Amino acid sequence: MAITSANQLELLQTAEAVAREKMIEPGLVIEAMEESLARAAKSRYGAEMDIRVSIDRKTGRATFTRVRTVVADEDLENYQSELTVEQARQYLDDPKVGDTIVEEVPPVEMGRIAAQSAKQVILQKVREAERDRQYEEFKDRAGTIINGVVKREEYGNIIVDVGAGEAILRRNEKIGRESYRPNDRIRCFVKDVRRETRGPQIFLSRTAPEFMAELFKMEVPEIYDGIIEIKAVARDPGSRAKIAVVSYDSSIDPVGACVGMRGSRVQAVVNELQGEKIDIIPWNEDVPTFLVNALQPAEVSKVVLDEDAGKIEVVVPDEQLSLAIGRRGQNVRLASQLTALDIDILTEEEESARRQAEFAERTKLFMDTLDLDEFFAQLLVSEGFTSLEEVAYVDVDELLVIDGVDEDTANELQARARDVLEEQNRKALEHARELGVEDSLVNFEGLTPQMIEALAEDGVLTLEDFATCADWELAGGWTTVDGERVKDEGLLEKFEVSLEEAQNFVMTARVLLGWVDPADLVEEEEASEESETEEEAGA
Repeated sequence: MAITSANQLELLQTAEAVAREKMIEPGLVIEAMEESLARAAKSRYGAEMDIRVSIDRKTGRATFTRVRTVVADEDLENYQSELTVEQARQYLDDPKVGDTIVEEVPPVEMGRIAAQSAKQVILQKVREAERDRQYEEFKDRAGTIINGVVKREEYGNIIVDVGAGEAILRRNEKIGRESYRPNDRIRCFVKDVRRETRGPQIFLSRTAPEFMAELFKMEVPEIYDGIIEIKAVARDPGSRAKIAVVSYDSSIDPVGACVGMRGSRVQAVVNELQGEKIDIIPWNEDVPTFLVNALQPAEVSKVVLDEDAGKIEVVVPDEQLSLAIGRRGQNVRLASQLTALDIDILTEEEESARRQAEFAERTKLFMDTLDLDEFFAQLLVSEGFTSLEEVAYVDVDELLVIDGVDEDTANELQARARDVLEEQNRKALEHARELGVEDSLVNFEGLTPQMIEALAEDGVLTLEDFATCADWELAGGWTTVDGERVKDEGLLEKFEVSLEEAQNFVMTARVLLGWVDPADLVEEEEASEESETEEEAGA
């Protein structure tokens, strides 16, 4: 089959028809035809030749050309598609390396096999163009809500027709008790769009917290306009959810706006989520206040925040405990997700018992180490003293405010505390040396004998060992495993070494060992300061 003038226009008409059907550019179909014809020509003239085909976009005429590139003598490898400068002189007056010589060659007759091959090339190109078009259409829709029609169910996953393609709603992304039949209309959140070899894959979700946020944006004009912002969402899909909102207009109540007249706005979202109960909570910059709001409807007596550990303790009245925890821990779990904090809930009775235990423990510490009677030790604890270091090195005036303590008594107390601490330091250092700790670590500035002992007990015996430690190995930290925050115990955590102090320890050790150039640290610090300044200016 040769492309004659009789079927040249038919070629263009075919390209336009395919492009219209697949909703792609006609030019892409013609490019696919050009490539398929070029392949057929290569099978006729030889695979080593550089044969190219150009189809006129107006007349449909196909022009077959042979292209040869001028190369240096030593680079000549393919005699069919390359030629030397000398050989090129018969075609060009002043040939240079890199010039090309284009010659028109006769069109080829396409046999059955060549025609079939050309058809496959065209189909493949059209499929690729169709996939690219689908990906381009949907990639920017990730993070939005899409409406579709259920086509079928495969192994619990729902295949959804979204117009220009298919999307998948996985089994674990469905709200528990939902079931769908073919041709049911469905509304989902576009969670992810990926370009894969078998075409663009569009992943949907109805359980994502963002789905609820987008639904509220559709129902509440103030959220869409940016007057009200959704700060956080936590969901137990199909059962209960909490959503934190804040208003940037003092005249608008964020909770009331989201609830709507007689609950119309929130009810529309609840209906879409199969009756999922929604608590709308006012967001607050003050974390304890926000948490008190998040634990509604339970009442909270006291909140103790530990920002470094990302933990928060909540004390509730005894009769409010079950309400605060919720059915199967649902209320406290959602509040934890909303605030991104680990929440420990205690009753007032439990908290009182713990405080009494801590009081008794510290009283016993002072009685045993400072040789005090119970009453005097209790006085120290009542005034807020928790350790021997505080007694030993606090300003004398702070001891003099305790009833019955004069200057002599205060000096005696501090002398006893210092003697005990010195003895403890001596024993700790002695034990560390028995474990094999080296002087390079003992003489490191900032480490106390107890710290050195703790390091030695864990096998850190030299300055080199210490320099290879990570900051979190020393100060401790938190790791998220399967959605749960897990505590990493630090070697020096009990000595209240912060993450920043641990970083300084490790970097100082590396500088002393010559592993790090101090000048590099100064440059990094200056770059960090500049970055912070730019961010502040941008804000």
